[in-house]
Amino acid sequence: MSRSNGKQFNPDMSDFSGDVMEISPSVLASLPMGVVAFAPDLRVIHANDIAAELLDLGESLDRSLAVGGDQKVWGDWKSSLDEVVETGQTATFDSVEYSRPDSVRLLRIIITPLKSHSTNQITGGIAVIEDITGKDNIANELSQAERLAAIGKVAGKVAHELNNPMDGILRYINLSIRAIENKQFEKPVGYLSQCRSGLMRMVRIIGELLEFSRGMCPTLQFAPIEKIVTEAVKAMEPKCSGVDIAVIDDLKIIDKKFRGDNLFQVFCNLIKNAADAIQGDGSLDITISGTADEIAVEFKDTGPGFLPEHAESIFEPFFTTKAEGAGTGLGLAICKDIIEKYKGRIEAINNAQGGSIFTVYLPTK
Repeated sequence: MSRSNGKQFNPDMSDFSGDVMEISPSVLASLPMGVVAFAPDLRVIHANDIAAELLDLGESLDRSLAVGGDQKVWGDWKSSLDEVVETGQTATFDSVEYSRPDSVRLLRIIITPLKSHSTNQITGGIAVIEDITGKDNIANELSQAERLAAIGKVAGKVAHELNNPMDGILRYINLSIRAIENKQFEKPVGYLSQCRSGLMRMVRIIGELLEFSRGMCPTLQFAPIEKIVTEAVKAMEPKCSGVDIAVIDDLKIIDKKFRGDNLFQVFCNLIKNAADAIQGDGSLDITISGTADEIAVEFKDTGPGFLPEHAESIFEPFFTTKAEGAGTGLGLAICKDIIEKYKGRIEAINNAQGGSIFTVYLPTK
């Protein structure tokens, strides 16, 4: 099997089970994705040409993956591959950015154990590698469309909210013109101050819409919920000075990945809201739990909480309990619409010990 850089790759197959060799080489060669068979010690035993094009293949699969991947993102490949061989559980890695001297690709890598037909013992593993670079762009566009749809759902109220300060600005500009024409020069200062307040309100609304409309975490197209939460915490830590954030992973093993970038934005907004409510020293506990049917992500802060009668209203556009100028009330409304796109729900209650609890529920099926 020749590699794309011209070198020859000759794996040693002398001590490997015949299970892989029962598959016709022509079948492996015709597959539209890379296939790598590896021994229990992770040595590469067989690979088709597409695998050699996608990966910088060496003697061992773990080092082949590590040489082009970001270890800070994907961790120790040896441990991940060893776990598949030891437990017999399939592992999937989505949107792996893999760099080679001539290209950078996004790969979906599925690692599955290989068992002997005669003894049912694990004799190694198979790595299936798919180039999803183009498909990932489609996923980005779909995610962007979902985000814009959530924003569009509140567009009518947004237009009305922008129209109010715009009418005021026009009115005060006209009053300023008349005052200047009548040489009443002290009045325009007050009128222009009102104009400025209206414009700042519009800027905040537009800014919040833009924050939700653009992608913020393109490397999380599909990821476990724990990873999405962790990345959101990392992103928001600089804006949460004085807030002690703890992530409590109470989730039993659930093999479910979510389109991460939209959820990333939802979690970032909930963390930001908690930090704003705490206003200084306090804590935010994020607990991930769930069942086979539903995952729950709970955000419990030590802020002042909210009035019980506001439990439903806080998810309405432009409803806010924040001080004047501190928020527009759009964030939670858009979060609710995004969560509903996942066929989930978001709820808010006051904590009996103080503070508020926001919980995102996501179905796993």
